[in-house]
Amino acid sequence: MSVHPLWRPYETPTQEQTDRAFVTGTEPRLAGGHVDVVPYDSAWPATYAQVADRISGALGDLVVAVQHVGSTSVPGLSAKPVLDIDLVVASPADEASYLPALERLGFVLRIREPWWEEHRMLRLDEPMVNLHVFGPDAAEPHRHRIFRDRLLTDGADRAAYARLKEEIATREVGTVMAYNAAKSALIYEIYERAFAADPEHPHDPQPIDPGIAGT
Repeated sequence: MSVHPLWRPYETPTQEQTDRAFVTGTEPRLAGGHVDVVPYDSAWPATYAQVADRISGALGDLVVAVQHVGSTSVPGLSAKPVLDIDLVVASPADEASYLPALERLGFVLRIREPWWEEHRMLRLDEPMVNLHVFGPDAAEPHRHRIFRDRLLTDGADRAAYARLKEEIATREVGTVMAYNAAKSALIYEIYERAFAADPEHPHDPQPIDPGIAGT
């Protein structure tokens, strides 16, 4: 059986695991319990470019790569009004090498996950940005790009993802983790189709175990 090198089994973290990642020790609850999903804003690409320039200016040669990912990087797709940006540096664990410069730009460290590809997440409030920091060997930035590109090129997956997010936004989910968990099965399915369509890497479908998915 062929499996794409970026494939990962279907799983969602527990609230305990998520809380352990937050610098504050617990995941903040959403205001009113609802996630805010808004129509696509054509200003998002320009906002990303401005923030990316500020990051590159502050870190210089420390930047290995920076890219706009997530729903705000897909024209026409409804999204939370928070830009997701992936930043690759030589060593995310060496926070002293990059964190002070980002803090001077207004970023605040929110999440530290050394067990997950040394992921760090910093938040900027104006404009609203989630900055995800990974190392050069991390698979997740590549996965993010594959997912983004799938949504850019496949109208059916893009429409299905938009419908699901808009529907979840009508529920009281409580936390961003709960919102992400509610999307996880469809996200996995979209990845499966993206992997199967990759001409460089053979991939046989890996269905979700109904017992794990709870379906």
